Amino acid sequence: MASTSLTRTMTAGDRDKFTVSAWVKRGILGVAEYYWSCYTDASNYSSAFFDTDNTLHWYNKSGGGAAGQQLPSRLFRDPGAWYHIVTVWDSAASAADRMRIYVNGDEVTSFLVDGNPTSGQDSQFGNSGSNMYLGQRGDAGSYFGGSLAHVHVCDGYAYAASDFGETDSTSGIWVAKTSPSVTYGTNGGFYKFASGASGTDSSGESNTLTASGNLTNNKDNPDNNFATLNYIDNYYNGATFSDGNCKVVTGSSPHGIINGTFGLSSGKWYYELKVATAASNNWDLIGISDLPSLAASDWLGLKANAWGWAGYTGGEIYNNNAVASTTGVTHTTGDILGCYIDLDNNKLYYAKNGTLVSSTGLSLTAAASTTDGHYFPSCGDYSGSSTGTYELNFGNGYFGTTAVTSAVADEGGIGQFEYDPSSGTFDGSSKDFRAICTNNIATYG
Repeated sequence: MASTSLTRTMTAGDRDKFTVSAWVKRGILGVAEYYWSCYTDASNYSSAFFDTDNTLHWYNKSGGGAAGQQLPSRLFRDPGAWYHIVTVWDSAASAADRMRIYVNGDEVTSFLVDGNPTSGQDSQFGNSGSNMYLGQRGDAGSYFGGSLAHVHVCDGYAYAASDFGETDSTSGIWVAKTSPSVTYGTNGGFYKFASGASGTDSSGESNTLTASGNLTNNKDNPDNNFATLNYIDNYYNGATFSDGNCKVVTGSSPHGIINGTFGLSSGKWYYELKVATAASNNWDLIGISDLPSLAASDWLGLKANAWGWAGYTGGEIYNNNAVASTTGVTHTTGDILGCYIDLDNNKLYYAKNGTLVSSTGLSLTAAASTTDGHYFPSCGDYSGSSTGTYELNFGNGYFGTTAVTSAVADEGGIGQFEYDPSSGTFDGSSKDFRAICTNNIATYG
C-alpha cells in the first residue's frame, strides 16, 4: 500500500468506545508506517503504527500530547507473516482496560509503555469532520508499505480478538472469521479488499472508503499466505523493496542473492519474474538457492545448489561458479521469465514469455541433501555497474502495481499468472506446477 491509502470523512460517533480489527502483513521494516488512523491534525489523531524500531504503537494524541498509549514489548519484524491485530478504545471502562491490544488471538500484557487514558477521555475516532484512514496517518508520508485484509471498524463497541478470529481445529492456526457477529455503528465498516472494490463497505452501513494512489488487490491473504521477496535477506545486496516486497531494485555494487520468504523441500512450484529494467549487459539472474548471501558478491550461481539464468549473451545458466547450460536464449527489459522447480524429481526448468527454453530439466541436488533441506525462489544480478529492477509474481497476480493480463491459475485454481504453469512437456511428461503459497505447501509440499 505504499503511497496509497483509503479514507472517509467521519460523522459524529462514539469517541469513547471503538474497535479496529485488521490482518496486517508488513512490507518495509525500520520505518514509521501507519496502517490505520483517525486524523484531525498533526496534534490530534488516534492511530496504530509500526515505528522505526519495529515496535507497534497504539496511540491517541490530543492537543499535541499523548492522551493514551500502549507500546507492546515484543517486536514485529516478520515480513512474511500475517498478523491479526485488534486495538480497542473504551475510556469508560476500568482503568486497566481502557486501551487493549490483541495479537493473533492473545491479549498483550507485556508493555514498554502502558498508559491508559483518563476516564472519559475522547479519542479522535468519531470526531465529526475528521478523516479515518487505512494505510496512512493522514498527513504527508507515513504510508503503510505492506498488505491489509479483513479490516473491521466498530463504532461504539469494544470487542475481543475472539469476535473476529478463531483457532482452526485442524491446523491449530489462528484464522479469520469471515462473517463475525459484530455491530459496526455509525462510522464502522467491514473492508474485505475484494478485487476491484478495495474501499467497499460490506457491513451494511455504506461507509465506503475512497482510494488514493494505485491500490492493488492481489491474492495474498491471511487464509492463504503467498511468498514474497524476503526484506530481511538483504544484508549484502543493499536492495530496495516495494509493492508488498514483490518488486526489488538491486544494489549497484554487490551481487547478493535475493531470496523469497518460503523454503521449498518437495513438490512442484512455479513463479514468474518480469525484468522491469535490465542491469547492464542483461546480467539479470533468476533461479533458486539453498542459502542466502553469505558474503559480498555472493551472486546467484556462484555456489553449489544456487542456480541463476542470466540474460547475458548466450543465456547461460550458472551453478557452482560455472556455466551449467547455455540456452541460447537471452532476456532483457520487458521479458517475463518463468521458473519451474520440480523437487519431486529434482529438476529445474525455465521459460521466456511462456515458451520453455528447454524441455529437459537441469538436475538438482535433492532438497534433503542441501545445507538446510530446502530451496528458495531467488533472483539478483551480476552487473557490478548498474542496478536491475525485477517484479516477482508467486501467484499473487501482479507485476508491481499492474495486474497480470492472462490471470491463469495453477491446476488447483490457486493464484494468477501471466502464463499457465502446467503448460508444456517436462522431460517427456506433463507436470502440474503450483503457486508458492501456504495452502499449496500444506497439500503438495
